[in-house]
Amino acid sequence: MRKQLLFRISTLVLIFLCTNNYISAQKVVVLQQGKPTSLRGLSIVNDKIAWVSGARGYVAFTKDAGKTWNWQQIKGFEQSDFRDIEAFSDKEAVIMSSGTPALILKTTDAGASWLVKYRNRDTSVFLDAMDFKGKYGCAIGDPVNSHFVIFETFNKGNTWKQKEDARSPLAKTGEIGFAASGTCLHINSNGLIKDSELMIVSGGSFSSLMHAPLSGKKWMSQLLPISQGTTSAGAFSIATDNKHWVIVGGDYQHDMRSDSTMCYSNDRGKTWKSSKKSPGFQSCVEYLGSNSYLSTGTSGTNFSKDGGQTWVKIDAASFNVCAKAKSGKWTLLAGNNGKIAVLQPVVNHHLHFF
Repeated sequence: MRKQLLFRISTLVLIFLCTNNYISAQKVVVLQQGKPTSLRGLSIVNDKIAWVSGARGYVAFTKDAGKTWNWQQIKGFEQSDFRDIEAFSDKEAVIMSSGTPALILKTTDAGASWLVKYRNRDTSVFLDAMDFKGKYGCAIGDPVNSHFVIFETFNKGNTWKQKEDARSPLAKTGEIGFAASGTCLHINSNGLIKDSELMIVSGGSFSSLMHAPLSGKKWMSQLLPISQGTTSAGAFSIATDNKHWVIVGGDYQHDMRSDSTMCYSNDRGKTWKSSKKSPGFQSCVEYLGSNSYLSTGTSGTNFSKDGGQTWVKIDAASFNVCAKAKSGKWTLLAGNNGKIAVLQPVVNHHLHFF
């Protein structure tokens, strides 16, 4: 009887281990490519609706889980580089353009028309990223007058107002933000806007994390163990769960260098450690749930199931951005040449159980 019991326990343990590995195995499957645009904006509403945006004024959306995509090059904005997008439904979305002029546009009719909600022709204003929680949204730009530029909206992007310098983080000389994936800005929230905080990661001369309550009354700044010291290096993206925070980056001009490209914190940013066996340059990281993270960049795509401590490369192709559905589990990636891909579990037909 005891031998039978031990055998059954051993079998259950084996099944659990195999199943756990089975669930954690992931692969990247390309849905479509071949459009004349580099995609850096990606927003997924649920398991059916997603939007992308990119260079040369291109925007696309799907409402059938990626089977078909509705593409458009927005008339009058063919030279705009829409580096970030925030979608609320299959009809409502906000897009942000880096470069000059700095632009924020919005549609409420699935792209049939786009209204300019913010425009600035000052060449010193360069927008890097947006993030939203409910109706509240925030956009940041590179430093002007030694402060990162921050714009806020309280009505889903219909109107925007710039924060005064006193409530924006002070930038060190040569410190900048990166508009590589629209994720150098993050609103860290437990669901309550009043308890949320703004988080910004930077690069250039210094690689830093700056965070503060939404009021911006008190900004905390920390140096990160991420590549820095040149205009192409630094922290590019941040993702968080309750207490585990992960930041990725590197040097995009030397994207295969794997030193100082990822770091993690297990105590809400009090201390930081470099990830073990970091991959090459990564421009985006996303929290998937259950302590799992996905990161991507021109050096490939990587997966972590231990809060960013260790990473496994799951795809070698170049992408710029990855994101998970706000409501659901659908996870997509996007990159150059209009490439859009989906993260899928690996189906292993060779697993045999007793």
